[in-house]
Amino acid sequence: MTILAIALLILLGLVLLLIEFAVIPGVTIAGIGGFLLLGASVYIAFVDLGTGAGFITLTIVMIASPLMIYYFFKSKAGKNMMLESKIDGKVETISSEKISVGDIGKSIGRLAPSGKARVNGEVIEAHSTGSFIDHNTEIKVLKILSNKIIVEPFNK
Repeated sequence: MTILAIALLILLGLVLLLIEFAVIPGVTIAGIGGFLLLGASVYIAFVDLGTGAGFITLTIVMIASPLMIYYFFKSKAGKNMMLESKIDGKVETISSEKISVGDIGKSIGRLAPSGKARVNGEVIEAHSTGSFIDHNTEIKVLKILSNKIIVEPFNK
């Protein structure tokens, strides 16, 4: 009867862990319950059946848990739950032909310390050197990074 109880605890623990990983995201009662049931099966095996049976049970639990999760996510049901889309977007870089250091533009919105600016007809991400720059203020390009510019207020 004890062996049947241990096997049932292992089976229930594995099912609860599978529910935790596959259905319910985060740490929930299912995951905690699954770990407790697996721990209880190992404890009962050590107490009732002895050290040898306890270590055998512990080995079964330590091997069965990761294998079950691995094979579940490799199965057709597991693959249906995973996102398979690929991201192919790119960050647009600033062309050195359109904008260069020293160009003058205007802030579209408030740069606090970052926002949008229009330089040579191009709307791009701009970062101030630290101070806030109000809306519609003339700015000067100090540095060009791959997808943004560093600016300061332009004083004539």
